[in-house]
Amino acid sequence: MTDKRPYSILVVDDDRSMRQSLVDLLEAAGWSAEAVSRATHVAAKLTDMQPDVILSDVRMPGMTGLELLAGLDQNSEPPLVLISAHGDIPTAVRAMQDGAYSFVEKPYEPRRLLRILTHAAEQNRMRQDNTRLKTRLMRLSGLDRILLGQTAEVTALRQDVLDVASTRAPVLITGETGTGKELVAHALHDLGGDGQAMFVALNCAALSPDTFEAEMFGVAGQSDGRLARASSGTLFLDEICSCPPAVQAKLLRVLEDKQFMPVGASGTVTADFRVVSATSEDVPQAVRDGRLRPDLLFRINTVVLALPSLRQRRDDIALLSRHFLEHYAEIYELAVPEIDQDDLAALLAHDWPGNVRELRNVCERRVLAARRGAGSMAQAIQADQHLDDIPGTLREAVAAFERELIGKAIQAHEGRMDAAAEALGIGRRTLNEKIVKLGLDKDALL
Repeated sequence: MTDKRPYSILVVDDDRSMRQSLVDLLEAAGWSAEAVSRATHVAAKLTDMQPDVILSDVRMPGMTGLELLAGLDQNSEPPLVLISAHGDIPTAVRAMQDGAYSFVEKPYEPRRLLRILTHAAEQNRMRQDNTRLKTRLMRLSGLDRILLGQTAEVTALRQDVLDVASTRAPVLITGETGTGKELVAHALHDLGGDGQAMFVALNCAALSPDTFEAEMFGVAGQSDGRLARASSGTLFLDEICSCPPAVQAKLLRVLEDKQFMPVGASGTVTADFRVVSATSEDVPQAVRDGRLRPDLLFRINTVVLALPSLRQRRDDIALLSRHFLEHYAEIYELAVPEIDQDDLAALLAHDWPGNVRELRNVCERRVLAARRGAGSMAQAIQADQHLDDIPGTLREAVAAFERELIGKAIQAHEGRMDAAAEALGIGRRTLNEKIVKLGLDKDALL
């Protein structure tokens, strides 16, 4: 969130009239200004106030402005702008080399001075924001790191996950593509189940009535089915609204009694699994359209977790961006690009149709651009926008976006599927299923 507080400044000058003149100018411009007459008073003053910038004369009794500069911790204390009636090129060069933000000669031009001080204050606040984000990320662990964010929507979601995880109640997770539905499903499994139990993900759109029994129930003496592997664990039904109608009837019977008969077996098998389902579609509309059976919905929606879109949690964008930038900088062994005012403005102005998944992809692109010493968040975002080639339907748009995102992840990780799946925030099995569903040619991408 953008800091709306007025900028604050500490003025240091031994000339009383100059101090007052500077304070009057700054207060007239909307700043909060305080002043001291000696550089030796600055350290004590910094314990009482946290100015965005310090403006100091160079030549003063006791301690000069250059000596004040040398004593400041430039990693944690405000930037210093020096002002002097005895300005010369060597002094200015030395000041800048020693870390001064800028050097201004007296008599000063008010608009130029205010512009320099404003830029220094903006840069300092952005640095403080980045530092706070880094500190917050380092403190996060467990569910906080999985469901990253500080907005009310995400805080409530984390509490809901904690409340539901210890139960065996069926959970339906809804939310737009890219909001992290599979991450939430994994969190429910990890927090609530047996540490040795499996999380079995199933892409419902890829299920076929002809192979349902063999795939789900297994074949006696040959292979275990998905249900047997999910016993004591979690069966994750992804994109449940895309499940073929004929498969829904068979799935409903299994979910009702948790019993099934493997192909070729003479007796039934019981599997005690938890059902977690997910969809990016409008569930009531899917029921009205006849694409989702009402009786199946009633078996899977005991608890509904609605994931907010990134548009609904814009205050988390800076934190998420910092997290993803650090993640990819570590992978590519690069310095973490800083988020400046222009970057933040671009991030907040974007509509994020692909949600957190799209933001993650943008941050990876920004880190890759940093290898060439170039790039910005605005450029990284624009690379995802193809306004002249918009698919005709939402389903086509989602498929096109997923196809592009997966293709780029496979290319970025040079065909290493585990790394590509991790970068996309999905499981390896889900990635394989999406590659088949979307008709992607892995070899052609490489």
